Amino acid sequence: MFRGPLEESILKRARESGRLSIALHNIRDYTTDKHHATDDVPYGGGGGMVMKPEPIFTAVEALLLPPSPRRLPGGERGGCADVPIILLTPQGRLFTQDVAVELCRCQRIVLICGRYEGVDERVRRHLVTDEISIGDYVLTGGELAAMVIIDAVTRLLPGVLGDPSATFEDSHARGLLEGAHYTRPADFRGWEVPEVLLSGNHAAITRWRREQALRRTFERRPDLLAQADLAQQDHEFLAWLAADASSGDD
Repeated sequence: MFRGPLEESILKRARESGRLSIALHNIRDYTTDKHHATDDVPYGGGGGMVMKPEPIFTAVEALLLPPSPRRLPGGERGGCADVPIILLTPQGRLFTQDVAVELCRCQRIVLICGRYEGVDERVRRHLVTDEISIGDYVLTGGELAAMVIIDAVTRLLPGVLGDPSATFEDSHARGLLEGAHYTRPADFRGWEVPEVLLSGNHAAITRWRREQALRRTFERRPDLLAQADLAQQDHEFLAWLAADASSGDD
């Protein structure tokens, strides 16, 4: 599942340049039974299968602690303090741009892709240090969620994007959705590029783009505005948008 996305575009270039290293590990390789079983029926009955704790613990310990005789601390949530051990699960905290920024500061990250009905509770309690969900919906497994996190975090690594300022202009990077973008031709089927973008007035262009971001966020994701970093001029523009919307309803 990982080969296609990890070998294309920005992720491919980041790996080739040495700015990103990704290692894939099959949990089955850390089993000890002849069938390489990684899941079993749940105690107490019920549908679905539950991922076993032994191969997951063995895999993470082998990755983070060789050849030291130390073992990951048991009995308390924590794992390796300097390497986040993240379980991808619908029960985790919601993945956001802020979380991506948080993770990009880490030298190493372990992502555990949950599957089936879930994982044994002892993995959550005594091994992982964080739990992340990419949204309120159900996927077959955590692989797609892991790819989303890898992509979002990689974009923030120094030198990965050609334009160093690009990550700051992305949607959500500053708490707002991105505004409209245009390129050549200036007139396409009678739809013209806004005149301000052709004016050469950089201050006016900057303000126009800011207002477009505010407008789009106000119209599509107003919930984001409560936590966005807004200047007084932004608040005045939003107040104007609200008044205009209200008068339109009337």
